[in-house]
Parts: sequence; C-alpha cells; structure tokens
Amino acid sequence: MPAHPALSEVIAALDALWPRERAEQWDAVGTVCGDVPNPEARVSRVLFAVDPVREIADEAVSTGAELLVTHHPLYLRGTTTVAADTFKGRVVHTLISNGVALHVAHTNADTADPGVSDALAGALGLRVLRPLVPDATDPHGRRGLGRICELDRPLPLAEFAELAAARLPVTAQGVRAAGDRDQMVRTVAVSGGSGDGLFDAVRASGVDAYLTADLRHHPASEAREQSPLALLDAAHFATEWPWCEQAAAQLDAVAEREGWDLRTSVSRTVTDPWTAHAASLDGTGTGTSTGAAAPNERTSLSQHDFTPGAPN
Repeated sequence: MPAHPALSEVIAALDALWPRERAEQWDAVGTVCGDVPNPEARVSRVLFAVDPVREIADEAVSTGAELLVTHHPLYLRGTTTVAADTFKGRVVHTLISNGVALHVAHTNADTADPGVSDALAGALGLRVLRPLVPDATDPHGRRGLGRICELDRPLPLAEFAELAAARLPVTAQGVRAAGDRDQMVRTVAVSGGSGDGLFDAVRASGVDAYLTADLRHHPASEAREQSPLALLDAAHFATEWPWCEQAAAQLDAVAEREGWDLRTSVSRTVTDPWTAHAASLDGTGTGTSTGAAAPNERTSLSQHDFTPGAPN
C-alpha cells in the first residue's frame, strides 16, 4: 500500500521541479519553515496558493495539509522578528504550531519549463511558441521569462480582452486594454506577474499584443508611443494563479511515479489585494468604457466570490 512520503522527499521533488539556483539573486525561494530533516515528518496533503497570507495559512491548517507551497515569498527582505504580533510572524506561528511546512517557488518557477507564463498561456488558450527572454543556460531553448504565443485565429483587441477577462480569475480590476479596440491580434507575448520591465524584448519580438500585470503609467505610455503594440493589463494575482494548478499537476505526476500516497489541492481563495472597482463617469453620467459598471454602481467582491473554472 502506498505510504505518505517524508517531507524531505517532497521538498526534494519541488527542488527538482524548480531548482533554487535558478531563482534571481534578489529572490527568497525554498523552504521557509518545516522540520525537513525529521524522518518522522510526513506529508499526506499539499496545498498550492499564490500568496502566503494569514487566510491561506488558516486554509492549509483547516484542509489538513502538512505542506503549503506558494508562489510569492513570505520574507522577500530581511527581518529581525517572527513575533506573532506581526502579520508575517503570525503566519509562521500558525504554520509551525500546526505542523505545516512552507515552501516557495518564485522566479525559479517563472523561468521553468513549464513555468508561470506557460500556465498563463494555457489558461488563455494560447499556443506557446518560445520564451520571450530565453534562459541562456538552457540548451533546449524552452526556459526563460515570458512566452511568445499565438491565437488559433486572429481576434479584435476588444474581443481578446473579453476572452482574457472570462478565462482568468475574477478580480476587481478585471483586464484593461490599451490600443485600437478593432486592432486584430494574432501573436501575443505573455508574462505572469509584473511585466513592464520586459517591453524591449516584447517590441523586439514583433507581437501584436502583450498581456501581463502591474503596468505602470509611464512605461505603458512610452510603449504605446513607440509602436502599435496593444497592451492588456490584468491583476497580478490573476496572471499567476494558473501556475498553482499546473504546479499541483506536476507534483501529482511525481507522486504517481514514486508511488506516494499524496493529495494535492489548489486554494481558490482570491488574495488579490484590490476588492472594489468604480467605473469612471463622463459628463453624461455614463461609464466611459465598454463593459464598465453602471453609473454610480460600485462593483465589489469578497475573497470568496468564485465562478466555475477558476479561483474566481
């Protein structure tokens, strides 16, 4: 009968999937807490999530997970305390006191094959052609930041934005677009998470559109002035959540190959920090953009508002 794997075995599997040495130097990946050397530390259930916030720590405990894997680090910068009266310290105390380990795969998951942007492309129904910024250490040319993709058939920008909004997790922001709404889009660059630092590579790729998150005013404005490139700006959380499902499936495959009795699950809790959106109004009292909320209607959503097929 399959046995529950040791925590050390599962951590080793995660490190094989997303080697820590492939993370950016500024990043903080790997195991944050957990008694990895203890042979008695076993894992029967793993929870995947984007953010290691208190609500996710509580969910890991309530679902009986012994391991929580998140994309975002808990401690990206140095700290001098894990006191329980700080929010990050409370997360650590909650996890340790309930026997839950925490492991982070961040930029090492961004550039992996498959990586965060592969999962984003898959959620959008795009066909991946190659990395946007290839990893020079990969002889096969499959690892790297972002992905260059192709639609099965060209779509007007407005229709592609609607498709993205329908397939990504529901957030208060939704998906913003910059460009002619009737512009046809066939090739798309995607990058999960904050992506306005990749504009040079995107322009050099010659794609019709770029979908990412956290686009700032000046980089986006300059990008639009320099080329006809269409931009689509989704919520940071929404562009990275698909990786959780992909990562869970990868660990499932390892468990099946190793004969482990291990269950994975993906949190459907929306941890995007923005919770409401109010549409801008023009002089007539109507919304200025197609698909905006009705006049004076504030669209709000809790962290538990879901729609089928996503953590929405």
